[in-house]
Amino acid sequence: MASQATKQLSTRLLAMAETWPKDPFRPNLQLGTFLKSLAAHPRLTPQAVEATRALRDNDMYEKYPLSQKMLKPASSPHHYERLVEGWEKSAQGIGRPWWKVFFGIW
Repeated sequence: MASQATKQLSTRLLAMAETWPKDPFRPNLQLGTFLKSLAAHPRLTPQAVEATRALRDNDMYEKYPLSQKMLKPASSPHHYERLVEGWEKSAQGIGRPWWKVFFGIW
């Protein structure tokens, strides 16, 4: 039988799993589904729940922020902006026209 502490951890993890964002590129493989099954594990640890919370809250990005030099490298200052824009458009089903791909225009 699960202890009260394990039940509380499971409840916290289930709450995080419910609010986890869906991945539009892999609808059959969602992290939220994995977290729900992990919440039912009999040996769930506080460290696993804390790691999930830290991942959700972006703790490492806040603890170790990236500099502008890292985000906008001199060789291609718009690389990451274009990468994010392409990912967002792709999630909406919008592709680049063939002529932009052919000529390397963004």
